[in-house]
Amino acid sequence: MRDHHIVIHHRALDFWLARGAVLVIICLQLLVINDLSFGPRWLAPVLEAALLVPLSVATAWTQSEARKAVEDHEWHRIGERRLMIRRTALVMTGIISLMNCGSLVFLVRALVGGHAGSTGTTLLVDALNIWVTNVIVFALWFWSTDRGGPPTCGLVKRAEADFLFPQMSLNDRDMRGWLPGFVDYLFLAFTNATAFSPTDTMPLTPRAKLLMMAEAMISLLTIALVAARAVNILT
Repeated sequence: MRDHHIVIHHRALDFWLARGAVLVIICLQLLVINDLSFGPRWLAPVLEAALLVPLSVATAWTQSEARKAVEDHEWHRIGERRLMIRRTALVMTGIISLMNCGSLVFLVRALVGGHAGSTGTTLLVDALNIWVTNVIVFALWFWSTDRGGPPTCGLVKRAEADFLFPQMSLNDRDMRGWLPGFVDYLFLAFTNATAFSPTDTMPLTPRAKLLMMAEAMISLLTIALVAARAVNILT
C-alpha cells in the first residue's frame, strides 16, 4: 500500500487544478454579455460557488489527513471521504454542463429570432465564452470518470481505463505505472473540441465515446452556427 499512498500525495495538485478550472468557469459565466442564463445572471455562479467552497475545504482537509495517515483503516476512511467529494463534484459538473447548454440554446434561439445582441462582436464573445466553458467542463468530466475517478487512485483495485493515452502504449520503463493528470484531460478536451474527433488519445469505453460525442456536438454547434452567424453580422 505504501507506493499507492505516495501516488496519492503526488497527485494532490490535480484536485486544485480542477477546483481552479471551476473558478474560471464561474468567471466566464459572469462575463457573458447577452442574457443567456436560466433565471438571474448570478444564479449559476452562486450555485457553483456554493458547492465549490465546501469541496475545496473538504479537499484541503482530506489531503491534510492523508499526509498523517499510516494505518490501512485511516486510508480507508480517507477513501470514503474522497468518494463523497467526487459525488459532489460530479453534481457540480452536471450543473455547469446544464447551464452551459442552456446558454447555447438561448443564444441560438436569440439568433434565429433576431433578438440577439445588436453587434456581431457580442455574439462572437459569447460564442467563445460558451466554447471555452465547454472545453473546461468536459475536461472535468473526463478527469472525474476515467478509471473510476481520481478519488480511487491507490485506494481500490484499478478500474478499466476509459481512454488510451500515448504514454500507455510505450514500453519505456519510466512510463510504467503512468497515470494521466488533469492537464492531460484538459488537452484531450481541447483537441476533441477543435478536431471534432479523437487525436492522440482514443476512447475505449461507451461512456468515454458518448462524452466525446457530446462535447464535439456542442463545439460544432457553437462554432459552425453561432460563430458563423456572428461573422456574417460583422461583414
